[in-house]
Amino acid sequence: MENCLALKVTDKDNVATIFANGVTDGTNVDVRDKKGNSETVTVIGDVPYGHKIAVRDIKKGELIIKYGEEIGAATKDILKGEYVHVHNLEALRGRGDL
Repeated sequence: MENCLALKVTDKDNVATIFANGVTDGTNVDVRDKKGNSETVTVIGDVPYGHKIAVRDIKKGELIIKYGEEIGAATKDILKGEYVHVHNLEALRGRGDL
């Protein structure tokens, strides 16, 4: 499989959104930003279209930033390239207790 595309929208983002089907563990993904920079990241886990991967290591408790917005906090340490979703992210929006 040739490299797939993921987009990192702002410099603050620590995740990128996958824009490809069939992204499985070990797939190389080209992570691009709005400045035209590109970095190849090897995916850890199977990632559905439109879902996120970490673009750097993220520590447990650290905020997850997507599209420049805080969308949750890491519930465990997350490695660069790892699939980021409900199994390792706790949503902070709409909880009513914050």
